[in-house]
Amino acid sequence: MDRLRKTAAAGDDAVISGADVRRPASAPRLPAWLRAIGLRGAILWLGLVLAALLAVPGRTVTTKYVNDLFIFLDGAHRVWSGQVPNIDFHTSLGPLAFYIPAAGYGLSGAMGAAMPVGMALVVLVIAVIASEVIASRMRVLIGLPLAVFLLLIAAVPANPGEWIGELTFAMFYNRIGWACLGLLLVMYLPRQPYQPRRDVLDALCAACLSLLMLYTKITYGLMAVAFLVFLLLDRRQRGWAAIALGAIVASVAVIGLVWQGSLNHIADLRLASSVSGELPGLRVMMDIVLKNFADIAVYAIFAMALLLFRWRLRDLLFVGFCAASGLLIIEQNFQIVGILTLGASAAVIAELLLRAELPSRRRTWTKGLPLLLPMLLVPASASHAVSLAMHAVYAVSGKGEQMALPGFEGIRLVPMWSQGQYDFFRRYNTSIADGSAALARLDGPVERVAVLDFVNPFSAGMALLPPVGDSPWYHWGRTLDREHYPLPEDIFADVALIMDPKSPIEVWTANGMREIYADYMASRYRLVAETSDWRIYRRTP
Repeated sequence: MDRLRKTAAAGDDAVISGADVRRPASAPRLPAWLRAIGLRGAILWLGLVLAALLAVPGRTVTTKYVNDLFIFLDGAHRVWSGQVPNIDFHTSLGPLAFYIPAAGYGLSGAMGAAMPVGMALVVLVIAVIASEVIASRMRVLIGLPLAVFLLLIAAVPANPGEWIGELTFAMFYNRIGWACLGLLLVMYLPRQPYQPRRDVLDALCAACLSLLMLYTKITYGLMAVAFLVFLLLDRRQRGWAAIALGAIVASVAVIGLVWQGSLNHIADLRLASSVSGELPGLRVMMDIVLKNFADIAVYAIFAMALLLFRWRLRDLLFVGFCAASGLLIIEQNFQIVGILTLGASAAVIAELLLRAELPSRRRTWTKGLPLLLPMLLVPASASHAVSLAMHAVYAVSGKGEQMALPGFEGIRLVPMWSQGQYDFFRRYNTSIADGSAALARLDGPVERVAVLDFVNPFSAGMALLPPVGDSPWYHWGRTLDREHYPLPEDIFADVALIMDPKSPIEVWTANGMREIYADYMASRYRLVAETSDWRIYRRTP
């Protein structure tokens, strides 16, 4: 162990982070600008550029999943109306999934900028952490491409694995989770050189990443905590990993006392897991493997090289964790391809082997590994960079169809590759306009409104007081079904108007909700208006 520490302190021939770079004479010469600012500076500048591309235009552009976007705008509206997640409304997502767009709305003052500004803040936070984690552990030629890969995952307004230009802020919590978990995996590498006095800083970085995942989407947070527990097996990492775990436990306790919604959150998670929380079967996992076979095959080369050239049980566990966590996460995401932990793990393996003291013949083989790394990092990075640039261009140009409700000014639907998809969401936008006009024509005040559909766009879009006790979204087969659903006495407790869509955005959800809540509605509500797209019911006195 002492010999290993001396080796780490000496730094072998690795490139050390920041402006203090050492490289062998045969290594490629770095660009002058990169030598000037160092790896830390380059990562911070990258974070600033990506955040600016999101925030400066101050508009949201979307080509699909418009209904998912409305979930988080409704959540931001609820937060600014004084509601607290899992106290005043039900959700299986963490509270940050709503406080992030709420922060964007608070800073910009516009729903159209809520998501891009909120995500710009997240990108800046991740960039600051990445500048410390990556720059203290990786040489520039591995660390900088990895930083670009991870920050673009967080910044891009697109669902991973989908076509370039399919723009959406839907499911943004998954992109945060992928980026943070990938960055946490880098911490499998000890600092280079070894700096025991920086243990507290490492613990702070790990705890911040883990808490960001825990309170955005708990699936990623549990993976993060499991990884930190695994790092307790490494004597060099044990100190800061233990501090990080202690900080997470203390933070969760304090947040629970302030938030007062932890138990309710667990109950909402249990309800969702009762509907869609079963473990995937062998056939499902094989389907995922086949659809991601190219990436898995490239990653297998890195894994085999690590296990052949530097055999350690801990390395085997690391490889297994990265592969298993990625497969389990993508299975429960609305995502087909893109196991994004593989790229980060491969970069870690390349750095580990370049550091290792190996015989000259094996060392020759390991020097070729970084040449394979672009196969895992470049396709996703290039796709995400183009999509982010397209979002900025469309946002500045103002092209596309304006969302119908007055509160959604600055949100535009633009056509991309699929005309049928564009027409589908234009039809949804038309139905929203019809519903808004119908509400305006009603006699009496328009008070708290509920919608028998995937999402309720009217509260945020018309600046109405949101209901208490309901959920920002419902999804048949994911958050409710015939056996598991919120009680009508809870979700309709203070609802004055129920809107029943004739052309719902998610037909299975609308049909299911009509069925399970039909008796309750019949006994307490009466039909007061009907249009080509909606039936509107008002609570009886």
